[in-house]
Amino acid sequence: MALAFDEYGRPFIIIKEQEQKTRLRGLDAQKANISAGKAVARILRTSLGPKGMDKILQSADGDVTISNDGATILEQMDVGNQIAKLMVELSRSQDYEIGDGTTGVVVMAGALLEQSEKLLEHGIHPIRIAEGFEMASRIAVENLEHIAHKFEFDATNVEPLVQTCMTTLSSKIVNRCKHSLAEIAVKAVLAVADLERKDVNLDLIKVEGKVGGKLEDTELIYGIVVEKDMSHPQMPKRIENAKIAILTCPFEPPKPKTKHKVDIDTVEKFQTLRQQEQKYFDDMVQKCKDVGSTLVICQWGFDDEANHLLMHRNLPAVRWVGGVELELIAIATGGRIVPRFQELTPEKLGKAGLVREKSFGTTKDRMLYIEQCANSRAVTIFIRGGNKMIIEETKRSLHDALCVARNLIRNNSIVYGGGSAEISCSLAIEAAADGYPGVEQYAIRAFADALDSIPMALAENSGLQPIETLSAVKSQQIKENNPCCGIDCNDVGINDMREQNVFETLIGKQQQILLATQVVKMILKIDDVISPSDY
Repeated sequence: MALAFDEYGRPFIIIKEQEQKTRLRGLDAQKANISAGKAVARILRTSLGPKGMDKILQSADGDVTISNDGATILEQMDVGNQIAKLMVELSRSQDYEIGDGTTGVVVMAGALLEQSEKLLEHGIHPIRIAEGFEMASRIAVENLEHIAHKFEFDATNVEPLVQTCMTTLSSKIVNRCKHSLAEIAVKAVLAVADLERKDVNLDLIKVEGKVGGKLEDTELIYGIVVEKDMSHPQMPKRIENAKIAILTCPFEPPKPKTKHKVDIDTVEKFQTLRQQEQKYFDDMVQKCKDVGSTLVICQWGFDDEANHLLMHRNLPAVRWVGGVELELIAIATGGRIVPRFQELTPEKLGKAGLVREKSFGTTKDRMLYIEQCANSRAVTIFIRGGNKMIIEETKRSLHDALCVARNLIRNNSIVYGGGSAEISCSLAIEAAADGYPGVEQYAIRAFADALDSIPMALAENSGLQPIETLSAVKSQQIKENNPCCGIDCNDVGINDMREQNVFETLIGKQQQILLATQVVKMILKIDDVISPSDY
């Protein structure tokens, strides 16, 4: 396979253990790579758009995931082929950067690979195809800038943001209450956004879910929800104007670091030891009372003695609260996390208008709501749903909506959805292709054809005649010179996406085209695949 001869005619081996490796080279390698990429795109093609289908994925340990979020499906699919892994990376990078459009970007890359296969069969060199795609993607990105609309919004008028988030949510399971969820997402983002710096820290938005109730019960809490209850059942369940001591030190007597042994040979010694221990607890509780705290939140546990004392001294407490939650509580209430009782001062206490414990259903599930905080820059979205899978999918859908709202705050340009932007770019590239002499012209036209695959998939998934619908919308765009005509997926009767309020973010769309082109160029440039054989 990889045998070469030196100047004396003696054979020598280039690749070690070559009988255990398989090798594909030239056109065969490119075709194999292209078919692997197309196979991945074909899986996701049916879950594109508002009428897209969902996929059910079962992991090795029996966990079931139902989703139509491209990034999630590919993450869970456990792909073995190296080119298919590139497609997984592609959707992941779209998810990290934009948060939305993870299915579209893979479908787009699959369509480009399909077109490049035809060009390779015509004998065009892969590098020339890649260059043509690069030129076409530049034209498409410029055209998107040209057809984009800026819209103004402020803290009082958030309707444009809500409309764009609704477009994102319309393709998910949760589309029946997309308006309320979009509003929740926008309010949450605006609560933590820094509008002057145009920046949003999504870590300040905590998304919690609880099985039970219905999707409509999902709510936004300007504060923090902790899945804990009061440490003693007789402690008050509602505290108003709470002053919160946030501790990372345990309510226990200090333990010596070295090995130790206590010999007790008389009752008096035992009594002394017990009193000493009780004094420790007393001092700890007293220190919390002295600084004026009315609620203690502790990262560690405390034994029954401390619990009993806290209860008697009317000091409600919560134990075993995780580190991340403690940080969020500290941010929301404006408190400081205190590592030692000696450092407790009144300035380090957090303030909250209301702390209440809420129980759910007939089970013993209780949660602690910390609301009306001094600094409401940390919020919680609390999701309810019929089963665990619905809640997980709602979390993923809300993550997409939050990312879209964040992108719009960073850059408030939008293009219209429903495949209208792709059709417009396709027409622009088709028109510009004549200006390019040489073989690249074929690749540029192929790119225009590939862009049509997204509206085509949307029409197909919506149960329309794909080719008829696409050509009708295309001719309407040319006739009316209106780049807002797209596929009428929801069967409203109008093709104008402005009237249907279907928006997408400009940076999301541009990123899709650029990322898909980059990956396809990379796949086209591979002409030799050496891999270990299966046995």
